[in-house]
Amino acid sequence: MARQIYGRGRPRGGGTGGPALVYTLCLGLLLGWYGPGLINRPTLPTISATEQSRSSDTLSAQFGFCHSGGGIDCVVDGDTFWFGGAKYRIADIDTPETHGPRCASEGALGAQATQRLQVLLNAGPFTLESVDRDVDRYGRSLRVVTRGGSSIGGMLVAEGLAREWGGARRPWC
Repeated sequence: MARQIYGRGRPRGGGTGGPALVYTLCLGLLLGWYGPGLINRPTLPTISATEQSRSSDTLSAQFGFCHSGGGIDCVVDGDTFWFGGAKYRIADIDTPETHGPRCASEGALGAQATQRLQVLLNAGPFTLESVDRDVDRYGRSLRVVTRGGSSIGGMLVAEGLAREWGGARRPWC
C-alpha cells in the first residue's frame, strides 16, 4: 500500500499536483473565454424579413362569394370573409358597406372592393396576423391579411377601394 505524505511534495500514486491542476484550470478558462472566436465556423446565410414572411405564407383556399349566412371559404364584403369555417374581419382597413349601403356610390365601391378582395385572396398563399384585439363585437376574428410581408388591406387602400382603419367606421356617402 502506498503511503502518502501530506504537505510535502507530490502525492504518491500518480495523482496530479497543485501547479499542474492550476495550469489546467487556467488553460480551460482561457479556451472557454477566447476559444469560441478561435474556431472558424461557417457563417449561416441570413434571411431577410420579407423572405421569412414569404416562407410563412402557408394559408390558401379557393374563395367564392358568400350570398347569405356563413360559409367555408368565401368573401362577404371588402373587409370580411369566411376561411376554414371561421369568419374574419380585416383589421387594418375599412371598406364601403355592401349590405345596407347608405347611398348608391357606397354600394358600387363596396361591390368593387368585394370582388377585388376575392381576387387577392385567390392569388396565392397568405398569412393571418393577430392584432391587439382577437374578435370584434360581431364575433369576427380580427386579423391583418398579408402576402410576402405586405398587407392585402393596404393593397385595397392603395387602389382606392378601402381606407385605413381609424378605430371607428366613418360614412362613405
